[in-house]
Order: sequence, then structure tokens, then C-alpha cells
Amino acid sequence: MLVIPGGTFLMGSDRHYPEEAPVHRVTVNSFWMDRTPITNRQFRDFVRATGHVTFAERCPDPKDYPAARPEMLYAGSLVFSPPGHPADLRFWGEWWTYLKGADWRHPYGPRSSIHGLDNHPVVHVAFSDALAYAHWAGIDLPTEAEWEFAARGGLDGAEFAWGAEFTPGGQHMANTWQGDFPRENLAQDGFTRTSPVTAFPPNGYGLYDMIGNVWEWTSDFYVARHAADAPKACCIPENPRGGREDQSYDPCHPELRIPRKVLKGGSHLCAPNYCRRYRPAARHPQLVDTSASHIGFRCVRRGVSKI
Repeated sequence: MLVIPGGTFLMGSDRHYPEEAPVHRVTVNSFWMDRTPITNRQFRDFVRATGHVTFAERCPDPKDYPAARPEMLYAGSLVFSPPGHPADLRFWGEWWTYLKGADWRHPYGPRSSIHGLDNHPVVHVAFSDALAYAHWAGIDLPTEAEWEFAARGGLDGAEFAWGAEFTPGGQHMANTWQGDFPRENLAQDGFTRTSPVTAFPPNGYGLYDMIGNVWEWTSDFYVARHAADAPKACCIPENPRGGREDQSYDPCHPELRIPRKVLKGGSHLCAPNYCRRYRPAARHPQLVDTSASHIGFRCVRRGVSKI
């Protein structure tokens, strides 16, 4: 872990997606943060020590999903499956498959493995899995404010974690998508899927993969917009913790009373023609019971008394 010095910064963005607005000032205390996302090697150590069985490895309880068809209640997870034709970007089901047997050990289905991927980020972890790892390690998941402050690397207000340009001097600074998403992946950054967690340059705080590679869980419940900026400097929120659980439910599916948490950082599937969320301010809601082949996490330790 690395120490992230606390401070006040401009959180959010008014230039992109509505859920990132409005820009507002927030203060966070100093904390420690993992220098990389949690890797397959680290997660395997946790599973060996605890016997933890991830959400994706367990068959869903029919009582928790009364509207689900019985044939759909099997252990699995969402896997990106690029179509072989131009897709309608309004329908994510054209490139996501709920695949039986997909889990952290088998990231692309039961015949796949993580052999040779020890230094890649663990994926197919639901929120409860990430929290279980953090509690086992005696640490915690970051709040959204902590995560964004750390991702900015001291560049307050910058568009990207490394400055104003997405590819300064033509250099790829993160594992993202190049080409016509979701069918054409040019892999100009060298990777079609996940990458080793130190494959790209760290930010100003020495943190790797804060942008791209995999989305990362935070501990905050998702709300559709940020709160407005404090009218006075004395009223700037300190260490904010997000919204309430009931505010996080998906308004498009009121029958689902499943909380959503904030994901940060974007992933290797973020593309200019579809998802420009490879920025510190970007955020995305994720159901706590849903894992996928592009979602991981990292942890923090609070209570830093001296820098």
C-alpha cells in the first residue's frame, strides 16, 4: 500500500455524463491504498486461507429471484462476448453473456483458466466478495471520494489521471478499447482483455491501473447525481460516504430491490464510441449481486496519523 495524502479537491465533472455532475469540493483525510488492483495471486491466497466461495460460484436461491426462470438459476457470471456484426449500442445484451461456469478461476467460461495470469486483476467478484477479502485483510474498500481523489494523483481538475490528453505523444496510458466497440478491438495498447496490473505508467501518487483494465468497487451506494457544491469553505463535506441504500435502487426496474454500489475507473472495454469513462470523475452503478469479466477492486486502510 501507498500513503495518499489527504486534501480538498474538485470531485466530479460537468463536461461528460450527467451522473458525474455537478463538480463540487470535497475533503478527504489521508489514507493508505493498494498500489494495484487485487490480483489473481492475492485473491487465491485469500480463498486458500478462508475457503471463501464467490457469489459467481454459488447457485442463486430461487427465493431471492422469484421472477427468474428456473433454467436461468445457475452459478455463473457476465462475460464479454464480442458480436461478429455491428451492434445496436442501446442493447448491452448483444455483447454480454451470463455464462454458466464463469468465475474468478475461469474468467471466460468453464474451459478457461487463470494460468499465467497471476499478475492480472481478479475479476468476477461481486461486492460481497470484495468486502470479504478486505475484512480478511483487516482493511476496507474505498469510498467514492477516496477513490477519485487517489485516481487524480494530485492533478486536481485534470481530465485524465495523467493530465489533459488521453494519449500524450501517442502513448497509451491505460488499458482501454481502440476500435469500433463492441465488434472491433484493434488492441493498439497491446491488450485485448485484462493486462498485468503494472503494464501502464502509475499516476502521481504511484498507483497503477486507476484508469482502465477493470472497473473497481467502492463502498458507496450509487445516487444519480452528486450533491451541489458547499456555499462556504467551512461547509465542504469531509470524507463523504455517498447516498442511502434505498436511493440506489434502479428506477428503471422498481421491482428489483437490489442495492447498487459505485464502480470507478472504467475498464479495458471503455471505448470512444461507447463509454468514455476512462477518467477519474467517471462513475457507474453496479448491482451488488452481479459480477463480470471486467470488474475488480482494490482496498484502503484509514487512520493515517502522520505523513
